[in-house]
Amino acid sequence: MKIALIDSGVGLLAAAAAVRRLRPDAHLVLSSDPDGAPWGPRTEAEIRERALLCARAAAAHGPDALIVACNTASVHALPALRAQLEPDIPVIGTVPAIKPAAAGGGRVAVWATPATTGSAYQRRLIEEFGGGADITAVPCHGLAEAVEHGDESAIDRAVSAAAELTPEGVNAVVLGCTHYELVGERIRGAVRLDGRPAPDTHGSARAVAAQALRRAGALPKSPAHPVGTVTVLHSGRPAGLGGTAQVYAEGRLLAAPSPVV
Repeated sequence: MKIALIDSGVGLLAAAAAVRRLRPDAHLVLSSDPDGAPWGPRTEAEIRERALLCARAAAAHGPDALIVACNTASVHALPALRAQLEPDIPVIGTVPAIKPAAAGGGRVAVWATPATTGSAYQRRLIEEFGGGADITAVPCHGLAEAVEHGDESAIDRAVSAAAELTPEGVNAVVLGCTHYELVGERIRGAVRLDGRPAPDTHGSARAVAAQALRRAGALPKSPAHPVGTVTVLHSGRPAGLGGTAQVYAEGRLLAAPSPVV
């Protein structure tokens, strides 16, 4: 079985690692776009073009499903991707985990890029799935870019700035950009109040990975199974899983050799 993932950059690592944990034997195709990143500031037409480039490159490897591991591309390019690839290759988009975060009520913060925070798309999600929770949208200036470059000091600054905009006493934080899942523990710690439990963080990676396996007609398997291969594409070109990817635990997991069984 083979699962492909696309994103502008390292944001796809979280969902790829989730697939690896659910199906260690799955072969992975990681198709990112360093030539066109970041996608967020681009026009809708440009985002569709870049996402289709990555998807076509991944599709050439014959995946059983393709994950759009990017909130921006899921908003602006998902219909075009499905029109081109389905029904041959199921395409699974990424939606911020507002519904599970709001299920318990209380105070919820939705951390997202400034463009997503101000979008009608996010407002609709909050209206539809927010329930009775008190939800605050928090724009995270520069955080995705800092994560993409593995810039530790810039990550700390961006997380601290977003934490300052987050109301006190939130019990849940939605990670509304796939890049943020790579630094979820830092975010949790930044919004924790003294004497109170750290808030739950809600990402989309595991749910998206599970949906991709369902669409591919596969079930989770024991970790005792051999580990599948990882194919890396950069703007359609063969590449390697190095550099910034291995700054993060998810990247190191994907780069690890097969265990001795």
